[in-house]
Amino acid sequence: MNISITKTTTPKPKPDINNLGFGQYFSDHMFTMDYIDGKWQNAQIVPYQNISMDPATMALHYGQLIFEGMKAYKTADGSIFLFRPRKNFERVNVSNERLAMPPVDEDFCLEALCELIKLDADWIPDKPGTSLYIRPFMFATDPFLGVRPSQTYKFMIILSPVGAYYSEGLNPVKIYAEDEFVRAVRGGVGFTKTAGNYAASLKAQTEAHDKGYSQVLWLDGIERKYIEEVGSMNVFFKIGDEVITPELSGSILSGITRMSVIELLQKWGVKVTERKLSIDEVMAAAENGTLKESWGTGTAAVISPIGELNFKGNAQVINNNEIGELTSKLYDTITGIQTHKIADDMGWTFKV
Repeated sequence: MNISITKTTTPKPKPDINNLGFGQYFSDHMFTMDYIDGKWQNAQIVPYQNISMDPATMALHYGQLIFEGMKAYKTADGSIFLFRPRKNFERVNVSNERLAMPPVDEDFCLEALCELIKLDADWIPDKPGTSLYIRPFMFATDPFLGVRPSQTYKFMIILSPVGAYYSEGLNPVKIYAEDEFVRAVRGGVGFTKTAGNYAASLKAQTEAHDKGYSQVLWLDGIERKYIEEVGSMNVFFKIGDEVITPELSGSILSGITRMSVIELLQKWGVKVTERKLSIDEVMAAAENGTLKESWGTGTAAVISPIGELNFKGNAQVINNNEIGELTSKLYDTITGIQTHKIADDMGWTFKV
């Protein structure tokens, strides 16, 4: 399938690189293609613009929508790199399969993304801590009111220059462990990147923000005792000399950054374990001093140190509310590889 390209005739003004925030600005172009009559077609890069939808578009009523999050980085010599992009497009199809949506050609999507990035390369910020956030997404487009899989879909990619995901930047964030609401259960769609997972988290997240916390730490939906993930991140705890992260049980997203952290820790000889981990075990470790560090991982934040954890009113400060040595090393290594300030001996980066 060929990709047609229509360039904008009215480029947008670039935002202030010092005040990017996250997800507020969008580049000049976007990629779209349509699934019609059992095949993908109409692949095109066009000027960024509104899209037209029938009020009965199925994604609006039944939530058949998936998305991904990726980043592009500009190095000191002006080269552009992606971080493990094939893993993201593989995960697109994991989400598609669970939501009864058609698969995409992963290699073609990567090719289309590269063409889009080349066209909007001047939107990639080069200030330390900034990047070009990439949002592929796909949704059902049949104009039909009835619960069934759509027969038509639209796949799109948009680009956004961004700064830090959290206003705290690399400073430790405060996390509130949720004991009333649940995000997902095994057998559901918690392991996918679908819109409904995030909609389900908003009530608890709003209440956590009102209490002064940046994010919610979710517990399992059955026993309400085992840690799963933070709202926008997977989570790790260094207890003694061991790093523990919740196992992938079917209700947790298989994060690309999570995977990378585990691989780095194994390379460095740090004991890292994927297993069930109860909130009671973590709080007890915080109280007796064996919880040395904690951090979240995700494309948006990369590595985010956790400085305080609150469960049922018991607020425990972690590592004096300072970024830990291992947390800092992980952040410096992953961001260094992403920007090629550190040699990529893991084979993770992809040159556009």
